[in-house]
Amino acid sequence: MSDHLTYHTRFSPDEFELQYNLRLGRPDYEETVIPDWIHRSEQARESLSSTLDVRYGEGEKQKLDVFTCGDTSAPTLIYFHGGYWQRGDKSIYSYLAVPFTAAGVNVVVAGYDLCPDVSITQISQQAREAIVFVYQNSERHALNAQRITVMGHSAGGHITQMMMGTAWREFDLPADTIKAGIPVSPLSFLEPVRLTAGLNSGIRMDEEEARLQSPMLHHQPVTDSPQLVVVGGAETDEFHRQASMYVDAFGSADRLIEQYVVPDVDHFDELNVLASADSEFFQKSLALINLK
Repeated sequence: MSDHLTYHTRFSPDEFELQYNLRLGRPDYEETVIPDWIHRSEQARESLSSTLDVRYGEGEKQKLDVFTCGDTSAPTLIYFHGGYWQRGDKSIYSYLAVPFTAAGVNVVVAGYDLCPDVSITQISQQAREAIVFVYQNSERHALNAQRITVMGHSAGGHITQMMMGTAWREFDLPADTIKAGIPVSPLSFLEPVRLTAGLNSGIRMDEEEARLQSPMLHHQPVTDSPQLVVVGGAETDEFHRQASMYVDAFGSADRLIEQYVVPDVDHFDELNVLASADSEFFQKSLALINLK
């Protein structure tokens, strides 16, 4: 593990930006990527059975969108969006519920407050509040609290890992509340993000928070629930390293953590692949969600 955690000293500030500030490599992000997701999500909310903006905490963005497949015994997928903890909104990602509900999965898309109004530490706590709310209010929202999988992309991948490393008995929930995790392009070790000036200017993370909120250092998985750790084949070397360090450190014969590389796609297009029901990425995710 130590080799993984010292690599970042090799990089200059400009190299950190190229490795981690991924929007620099997608000039069409604001003009094409986000508008496309927003449009597809608007269509999803019109077509799916849903309950929107369910408040789970006091924060402005502490709300959930619940998309149901019509089967209260179906597994529950809780999804946390990305945006480096400082951008994005749950409403942009409703489109991801389309293939999952069609395949018999109930989907919860969770919002959370953003940096710099709150810290990464507070975001992690808000995510725990979302899990607790879903568990305690599952019957009211026609969800199955006994079959919860957590999934997230980028910053949401970090949140997913943090949830896998949470001792749920401290929140009066069963230790195995989360039955599986799917961190997609996760940030497993936060110090390099802290050193990426273009990102951390909005996050305002200091060295102590980077250490305490790193799944690699303080939040290893607390159960043997299986995980699928995903990265895009065309992502930067550092995102591949961020994924593999977690798999290498915490996977074992008892705790099955598979790493899957989505062929030929970058950090953003991998979500378009996930939204395709016939893709291997979607099918692998569905198989893990359905695992009993």
